[in-house]
Amino acid sequence: MPLQLDHLILAVNDPKKSVDFYTRVLGFTSEGQREPFSVVRVTPDLVLQLAPWGTKGGEHLAFAMTRGEFEDVFGRVRAAGIAYGDGFDSVGNMRGPGEASGAKGASKSVYFFDPSQHLIEITYYG
Repeated sequence: MPLQLDHLILAVNDPKKSVDFYTRVLGFTSEGQREPFSVVRVTPDLVLQLAPWGTKGGEHLAFAMTRGEFEDVFGRVRAAGIAYGDGFDSVGNMRGPGEASGAKGASKSVYFFDPSQHLIEITYYG
């Protein structure tokens, strides 16, 4: 098996709001509690462990997906009234997607904040 990221511990202010955001808006799956964490499955090989330690935010998580998945998630972002932008420094301009560059090169991305003020990027290639 190649080297890969297995899990990420992300400090949050309100685990219930965060689980709701990551499942309802981003479409991930809640796997319940593994104290002290609320666990959210991102892919078969990656989970977020949401830690109830409080945070000022500021982490940046970028999630690559197919264009269809991107359109579904972006639709839920808009339906939820979440401010978004076409760049990491322009959240709230309500434009997008914008041009970005990720692990696989050029991509299209939209940026917004989770309930703990972590910067979320959804992106697709092609």
